[in-house]
Amino acid sequence: MTLALLDCPTGLAGNMLLAALLDLGVPEEIITAPLAALGLEGRYRLRIEERRSAGLRGLHLAVEATEPQPHHRPWGALRGQLQAAPLEPALQQKVLAVFGLLAEAEAAVHGHAAEAVAFHEVGAIDALVDIVGVCAGLLHLEVDQLVCGVPPAGHGRVVTAHGALPLPAPAVLEIARSRGLPLASSEGFPAGELTTPTGMALAACWADRFGPSPAALPLRVGVGLGSRQLDRANLLRLTLARPLGEAGAEGAIQGGSEGGEVREALLLQQAQIDDATAEDLAYLAEALRLEGALEVFSQPVAMKKGRTGTLMTALMPPELGPRLRRVWWRHGTTLGVREQRQDRWILPRQSETLATRLGPVRIKWATLPDGRRRAKAEHADLVALAAHLGRSIEEVRDEVRRALAAGGEAQ
Repeated sequence: MTLALLDCPTGLAGNMLLAALLDLGVPEEIITAPLAALGLEGRYRLRIEERRSAGLRGLHLAVEATEPQPHHRPWGALRGQLQAAPLEPALQQKVLAVFGLLAEAEAAVHGHAAEAVAFHEVGAIDALVDIVGVCAGLLHLEVDQLVCGVPPAGHGRVVTAHGALPLPAPAVLEIARSRGLPLASSEGFPAGELTTPTGMALAACWADRFGPSPAALPLRVGVGLGSRQLDRANLLRLTLARPLGEAGAEGAIQGGSEGGEVREALLLQQAQIDDATAEDLAYLAEALRLEGALEVFSQPVAMKKGRTGTLMTALMPPELGPRLRRVWWRHGTTLGVREQRQDRWILPRQSETLATRLGPVRIKWATLPDGRRRAKAEHADLVALAAHLGRSIEEVRDEVRRALAAGGEAQ
């Protein structure tokens, strides 16, 4: 079972959800292929950037139209376009459900039939990209259950094609009313929109429930950043997790929380390959990692008839076994994959962002059984700072060591 936990402390927007999915490792072609099937290829550009908000990293996504867009898109015409497109049935059904909910909400707040709705902001190409892309990404990750936090909707007013409207946006309020969904207080936030109609409709159509996350073992986290500058980190987090008590999760937390080791149940997949190039093997390894493998490694082996081959190994949460097998068949040349269950013991770890003179760097802390803590800087952050500042990686690493020795402040 693939459980997704959506944490939205500063609201929901389609581009933030899509950025979080890309940050989780969803390949960009999973997003662009169905959009091309809708005839949108070359009519937009995805601008994806890694940024920081209040010291926390994430991906920011903006959709840029590359040609003039229609002033509005009637719901009937848009629905016909979606129904006629050669989309996967599951994707087509979800996208129609999201747009249908938006049409119903707009019809209710404007007082006319859903067929008469003419989308403005929602019908623009960025909303098409957001809705199709988010639905395609969640289906790609094979999300079975999604639990969404309660989003704040915002307060004040927003300027739209209909003029200045009060916040929460009327369509957001109508979706929450019609589906019986909660909205969190926006007290303490500066005036402005926090949850958009597109974000609310996506959450309403995908979430099994709204509220606190259940007990679960986090596996992967994707962070999508918003565009507005707030007095706090403007982000949402999409976490793929394993429910505690699920087969394979038993014993996940053992040894106590005071520096005790953690036992983790894993699935090991292996194949011996002697008919692929080194480049092909590297591509297969990266594809396995993108689909959720925790570790992928290879080693040379002697095979029958004296042939030299490669033994490739992937470790993963047990529930990802079927998905990862499909990667072997799609991107590898092997005709068989071996599987076995394994346990591994890992040290408790947590990530923090350390402020240094050169810039913020993510630090992974591990707690040893005797209570001591060990720090390791994220290599990607060291490389990024070194490239940005024209320094060597070792210079950046030394600065991190000095900040740690001085008891640097985590952000």
